[in-house]
Amino acid sequence: MTLPVVGAAAIRQATTFGLVFDTVREALIAHAHGRTAVPPPLHLQFPDADGDCHVKAGWVTTAPAFTIKIATGFYRNAANGLPTNHGLVCLVSAETGQIRAILDDQSLLTAWRTAAAGALITHALARPDAATLAVFGTGEQARLQTEWLARLRPIGTVFVHGRNPDKTRTLCDQLNAQGHRARPASAQQAAAADMIITTTPAATPVLRAADIREGAHITGIGTDMPHKNELPAELFARAALIATDDHQQCLDHGDFGHAVRAGATTATSDTHAGLLLEEPIDRPQDAITIADLTGVGALDAALALAVLGELAQ
Repeated sequence: MTLPVVGAAAIRQATTFGLVFDTVREALIAHAHGRTAVPPPLHLQFPDADGDCHVKAGWVTTAPAFTIKIATGFYRNAANGLPTNHGLVCLVSAETGQIRAILDDQSLLTAWRTAAAGALITHALARPDAATLAVFGTGEQARLQTEWLARLRPIGTVFVHGRNPDKTRTLCDQLNAQGHRARPASAQQAAAADMIITTTPAATPVLRAADIREGAHITGIGTDMPHKNELPAELFARAALIATDDHQQCLDHGDFGHAVRAGATTATSDTHAGLLLEEPIDRPQDAITIADLTGVGALDAALALAVLGELAQ
């Protein structure tokens, strides 16, 4: 039997925003209710190349297949004209153990499920009248988080904060070409937005807790390895609600875990993101809310199976 290998072009053609949003939302809810199997991720670092690799597995327990995913980020690639992120997803039968397909997605599914998860939880936890958005970072996820959130709610000004002025201006130009009102901003200016999404591989916090205004929502998506840290511990002490996509992962290597170890919050102060997506929340206008997303393997499994289903039609 020839093993099916599905390339990025076919995956793009078969996948819609609605499919990704619906699949990610349902997978997060299933995960919150314990209807998934998600072992701890494997991490590899390549300091000399400024790169890292994640190997994640996951299964939604009612599904006929599970996945093992390799996702890499090599952050000097852009200087050589190469994509920063690469990867593939192996889909395996949960009934026979046979490999059903290899999705040579070049990290597309990881990028989309990350964008969808960030947009969904930001939309759910931000004030209904929240209009300004700040993104920290200038890479693919900074762009995608803006694009995908804009599909769920109107966005006014987009503040972009990045370390590299040229990359910051380039991202602003890309977003403006799509109809957003984006402009470069200092870290202090960006931290004053209604909604903040951090999308960096930073090892130290990218903003100050004191610069966050009451009523703001912050989603961190970049702290997916133990050495990374985007959000200051002090910010968690100000939060009325803390959401995590996976409690144990976020304790182990998320910003939530850094805050717990610093004594800024407790190890039981978080709420599963899936529960907050299941029912609308009643948030005070002046509350600060935080979502710490470290990436859940069950989301990869659910999305890969959904895309393969679309390709089979």
